[in-house]
Amino acid sequence: MDAVKGMEYLQEDPCIVIDEVSMRYRVPSSEVPAEDINATGPMRLLRHLMAKPNLVTVNALNPMSLVATRGESIGIVGRNGSGKSTLMKLINGQVKPTTGAVYAVSTPIMLGVNAALVPELSGDHNVVLGCLAMGLTRAEIAEKFDEIVELSGLEKAIHLPMRSYSSGMASRLRFAIAASIDPEILLIDEALNTGDAQFAGRSKKRMDELREKAGCVFLVSHSLDTILEMCTRVVWMDKGDLLMDGEPKAVVKAYKEFTTQLSRGNNITAAKMRSEAMDSLTVTRVLERSTGRRSTRAQ
Repeated sequence: MDAVKGMEYLQEDPCIVIDEVSMRYRVPSSEVPAEDINATGPMRLLRHLMAKPNLVTVNALNPMSLVATRGESIGIVGRNGSGKSTLMKLINGQVKPTTGAVYAVSTPIMLGVNAALVPELSGDHNVVLGCLAMGLTRAEIAEKFDEIVELSGLEKAIHLPMRSYSSGMASRLRFAIAASIDPEILLIDEALNTGDAQFAGRSKKRMDELREKAGCVFLVSHSLDTILEMCTRVVWMDKGDLLMDGEPKAVVKAYKEFTTQLSRGNNITAAKMRSEAMDSLTVTRVLERSTGRRSTRAQ
């Protein structure tokens, strides 16, 4: 990388470029103003609750930029409500950002979204449906079928109705289907927390194969062990903000220390840690020239 006034420029060819993306929602709220709660009695409060809800703005994702290069497996960690799933939906194109733009070299495949499965049908029938939905021909499905079943680990259960599956079994089948087409960009949102050690090993092997084929993987998970085992880079998000981006062990350690302080009620210490993490993050800019995409890794 060439250093120019403290800025880092990526020479690698990126898979995903997230340029100053933000997401705001307008949602109804039944929150009662304090002056109404303390006002003239219960009837005024009741009238307020029965009235049309006020619309409030929710900042699901504050402006952020991120560059993902080929061969990376990027883990995303953060508390509930941090904006992790919102970011995945923006990358996948399910929702349009309020500001900014997302650029991708190919269509990102969201695990469990592109594979439109039918609970009443058996697992093997769902394999065919899911693969057809992702553009595979019947000949290609026949060629990959055994590999999909092996990766899912369902064995004879593949012939049972999917509605009879546990959530872990269904997640494994969705992963196996989504990963069958060698997507250049694969998005996985809380789909690998099955508690199955054998599946964890198989899925990691498959993710390694995807990255070796110049692909890119985004993984959202509350399982920090899964993140450490499967990711080459980790992003920490909190309340819609990007706080830290870098080497998995360092980011996971910082995040664990942050959540530990919160669990102990040390909110001031946690807030200080949060602020320090944001201050240490290098800001990304997407410039006009082809080499003008900067890393967001913390320095």
